[in-house]
Amino acid sequence: MPSDQPLSLFIPCLIDQVYPEMGFSMVRVLRRLGCEVRYRDEQTCCGQPAFNAGHQSEAKAVARHFIAVFQDDEKLVCPSGSCTAMVRNFYPGLLGDAGRKQAGAVFEFSEYLARADLIGKIKGSFPAKIAFHNSCHSYRELGIAEVPMQIIAQIDGVELCQPAGDPVCCGFGGVFSVKFSAIAGAMADTRLQMFLDAGAEVLVSNDPGCIMHLRQECADRGLTMRILHLAEFLDEAMAEHAGDRQV
Repeated sequence: MPSDQPLSLFIPCLIDQVYPEMGFSMVRVLRRLGCEVRYRDEQTCCGQPAFNAGHQSEAKAVARHFIAVFQDDEKLVCPSGSCTAMVRNFYPGLLGDAGRKQAGAVFEFSEYLARADLIGKIKGSFPAKIAFHNSCHSYRELGIAEVPMQIIAQIDGVELCQPAGDPVCCGFGGVFSVKFSAIAGAMADTRLQMFLDAGAEVLVSNDPGCIMHLRQECADRGLTMRILHLAEFLDEAMAEHAGDRQV
């Protein structure tokens, strides 16, 4: 990905409003890896909630604003597989050529680290039994499979405790978890138990929605398992390795 242009950050609503620390962690990791980043404060939602609820005209309006904000950016990096998938897979259908152009510029965080050949530069320490929860959008719509675990394996002290088989949905699904909360909760319970049975002490994921849902399941069950965004995990691990807490 040769370019002198800095990365633009595409920050999802859930991180902007609920988990800003995940965004700050991503910035620190990218800067430690030598990336110049910028944030466009005119950005809002990608339109996924409206789109998934069947409100296409509202989704188009939000998508048009998204494109107006980011139209001059060659590379957008996002800490959410689902929001990245919304732009890449559905903007072309919503907005034609403008949507297709935007779709080619957005990358999920772990995906960008791989495509920019930055994984080998990651150095850190995090002695724990770690499992990775791959979101449905990330795995099935973006085709991201092994890269997050390759990134995690770069960290010293990690013992990967991954359940066998393909990734299973945690039950979040945005609007689904609100409209069908009992089913969503049962799915979270099943998915979380898979990681516990595998011996995981810390669970890492690349989607804030999944993290919120699984954290709530942990709280409901009285568990103390840490559930971290991949960026938070790397931020903590790399800070320990470098002997610092801020960049």
